[in-house]
Amino acid sequence: MNVLPIRVVGILGTTLDRGAQNKRWYRWRPTVALGMQPDLPVSSVDLLFQAPFFELARQVQADLRDVAPAMTVHLHEIPKHDPWDFEEVYDRLADWAQAHPPREGERSLLHISTGSHVTQICMFLLAEAGLLPRELLQTSPGSSPAGKYNLIHLDLSRYDRIAARFAAQHQRGQRLLTGGLESRSAAYAALIARIEQVAMASTAPILLGGPTGAGKTWMARRIYELRRSHSLKGPFVEVNCATLRGDGAMSALFGHARGAFTGALQERAGLLKSADKGLLFLDEVGELGVEEQAMLLRAIEERRFVPLGSDREQRSDFQLIAGTNRDLREAVASGHFREDLLARLDVWSFVLPGLRDRLEDLEGLLDQELRLRGEQLGRRLSLSTQARDRWLEFARAPEAEWRGNLRDLGGSVLRMATLAPGGRVDLPTVEEELERLRARWSGGKADILTGLLTEQELSELDHFDRVQLEEVVRVCRRSRSQSEAGRVLFAASRRLKANPNDADRLGKYLTKFGLDFERLRS
Repeated sequence: MNVLPIRVVGILGTTLDRGAQNKRWYRWRPTVALGMQPDLPVSSVDLLFQAPFFELARQVQADLRDVAPAMTVHLHEIPKHDPWDFEEVYDRLADWAQAHPPREGERSLLHISTGSHVTQICMFLLAEAGLLPRELLQTSPGSSPAGKYNLIHLDLSRYDRIAARFAAQHQRGQRLLTGGLESRSAAYAALIARIEQVAMASTAPILLGGPTGAGKTWMARRIYELRRSHSLKGPFVEVNCATLRGDGAMSALFGHARGAFTGALQERAGLLKSADKGLLFLDEVGELGVEEQAMLLRAIEERRFVPLGSDREQRSDFQLIAGTNRDLREAVASGHFREDLLARLDVWSFVLPGLRDRLEDLEGLLDQELRLRGEQLGRRLSLSTQARDRWLEFARAPEAEWRGNLRDLGGSVLRMATLAPGGRVDLPTVEEELERLRARWSGGKADILTGLLTEQELSELDHFDRVQLEEVVRVCRRSRSQSEAGRVLFAASRRLKANPNDADRLGKYLTKFGLDFERLRS
């Protein structure tokens, strides 16, 4: 039987392969040990190294020839890089592997006992991809300088059970983020999968965007529950930044010393301190004042801050999620939000869709709400077949605006459940609820200009202009920015323009009525 010559690909061990003078022969050196295995006759070694370690590579090459005269040792200098930079290491090794593919008629092994942990991970990934040898050689110290070795056959079929366990773990995490809902929206399912991946792999800040009621608080709590099983020890701390003003904002976030301001009779820890080892959720972060933004930036970067009226720094190791329904980039452009703070918050950014953007999930969301409301009321809730079909028909129709998104949905289910003492919602109860929703949304249309224009101004509007203005106001209030509202309102005509400026066009329209976008949003 013909025995194939054995070729080994490895990295120079800049620490383990060193040795001073003759003493080096009395210690285990992983690369030199390749030539000392009587039952593993290595015929050639491809040894990779960086330029600063050329002399060490030459020494190891000479020592291998001493212990195995028939062995050929090829030295390969690879471009200088940071051995702890994952992307750099992977690129350097991938470039080398593509230029030196396995040769016909030889058995190739990949030596994985040397190099940084990052290097070893990259070597494994490249072996899995087939760019480096998929048979791994691991050497380790033993009773003699030759040490021991072990061969690992990277047959991926043997790792199917491990892969299945990881997949099941990811699926459990995604179910946690959706409350058990199997989303029928491909876009939403992909979004949840990405959030789950980031939540498990990173502790960097997360920015959750989306319209009011899209579920930002819900998602923040679910991320906390997901991380609590792995890395978080502290509590979930939530604050709506829109409720914070003046000294109260500084005190609520960063705490205060006794006597810091009128009424500060006792020392207060503050929410950032309370979130130590836990997760802080700052909802409506775009409403924070400029001073609070500056202190928050330092707290995120250094995990340190000074309470109001105190001269002693406090430390808090918290993870952060921020929520907003505003376009923070526009807020930066207008001077209302710090660009450096946005850069820190926007490491990971996800926009949760409104309910009308995921109508495929309405039936599942209805069942989820029935279960949650049933738990609150202490009874099992359901809809008759006719009632269920009628509610879903209305919920998916264009007239169902779902302005409050999941909040509107939850309120609708709660009202129907309250009017169904036996837990079974019938058709008349659904019809009553649908009338209530119609009245709520149509009432919003009829009164939407109240407070924006005076009675005199309203009386002078033609019916055509009033209907048009009402629709413009509704679109503005549903949009996160003036540009987004302009794109919706001028979707058809903008395609005919080489350089459309929808925001400017909308602004000019509103100016005719003495209005502006920010006023409509507030």
